[in-house]
Amino acid sequence: MTAPPPLRNTLREGLAFPRVLINPLRMPRKGAKIGRGRPVLVIPGLATGDISTTLLRRTLRMRGFAPEGWRLGLNLGGNADKLARLEARLAQLHRQTGQKPIVIGWSLGGLYARVLAHRAAGDVAMVITVGSPFSGDRHANHGWRVYEAINDHTVDNPPFAEDFSLKPPIPTIAIWSAIDGIVAPQSARGLAGEADIAIRIDAAHFALGASHSAIDRLIAAIGETDSLFA
Repeated sequence: MTAPPPLRNTLREGLAFPRVLINPLRMPRKGAKIGRGRPVLVIPGLATGDISTTLLRRTLRMRGFAPEGWRLGLNLGGNADKLARLEARLAQLHRQTGQKPIVIGWSLGGLYARVLAHRAAGDVAMVITVGSPFSGDRHANHGWRVYEAINDHTVDNPPFAEDFSLKPPIPTIAIWSAIDGIVAPQSARGLAGEADIAIRIDAAHFALGASHSAIDRLIAAIGETDSLFA
């Protein structure tokens, strides 16, 4: 049984969380424009919304992508209606742009991303999970009690039939951190065969999608893996 992160890592999250709150005030850093106008759908984590992914999306735009937030308010947990609306968004983006969107999901958002990749594989180019507990014991994180407190289902009985750990039939990247204070590294990295590539970015859970260095590495990973999946 996988254990949640140790207390020392969890305590560090208190220093990282303010970055999430001030995201709208932060500006992206310049870098290589590798996006070529590709659409990207970014899904936030538990109890957060599009504000939390502002810096990530601004940086993606600076690098030549066409990112969009999920536009569904706070992500409070698994929701079949929201999933259906995201599935329709992906199909619409594919039709409008002529390109399959990349889907990036941070924490809980990554579970949505993997389910979407199973249900709408024809409309998704790539899935990137960022500190997402898709593998192993669903209690190997410090968020499950909060999740169950605000939902009518348990983490072991989400309103999706798909197995989060089963690799989607499209390119799948798992971003994980050995010092994540919320999600066990093993759960975010996955076992062999659960993701095509696992990339280690050592940052606090709340910094994985809200620090310049982590975002730079995430975007670089897209460029580095493009040729592998061409």
